[in-house]
Amino acid sequence: MDRFSILVGDITTSDAEAIANAANCTLLGGSGVDGAIHRAAGPGLLAECRTLGGCETGQAKLTKGYDLPAKYVLHTPGPIWRGGNAGEAALLASCYRSCLTLAEEHGVGTVDFPSISTGVYGYPMAQAAVVALKAIMDFLWDHELPRRVRMVCHTESAAEIYRQAYNMWYAGDKTQRL
Repeated sequence: MDRFSILVGDITTSDAEAIANAANCTLLGGSGVDGAIHRAAGPGLLAECRTLGGCETGQAKLTKGYDLPAKYVLHTPGPIWRGGNAGEAALLASCYRSCLTLAEEHGVGTVDFPSISTGVYGYPMAQAAVVALKAIMDFLWDHELPRRVRMVCHTESAAEIYRQAYNMWYAGDKTQRL
């Protein structure tokens, strides 16, 4: 699908209209991607997040991008990995769907995602990639917006895991939904 791609980069410098933030439930900043986005966006982001009352795991909330190139930030708390039998996959898929739904509702044409929950939350990258790609591709099949979605991986090794999962299920001439 030409509306989706995988790349290596720094999501805080993304030219997408909206970037997703692998947030914690407080939305007040943390480590990893969350901390980097808060630092790059400046104090306005934290001030707005303080007005939102947090966010449940698997849901998403939208803020302005402040000092980021992105106009919006889609904050979504991912699940903490607990071995795979505590509903983690459903919650992770919900993170991506919730962000894409918010983007569509706000007329956002381009969205970039990090690999949600695969840092300090411990979700195994290969399993997270399958869940993320299924949620994203299913959404894109059924919706006009966003017009472009990218998975922005922090390292080449992470991008390779996402490419392998993508190539297994979605590359080539596959026109059927899986």
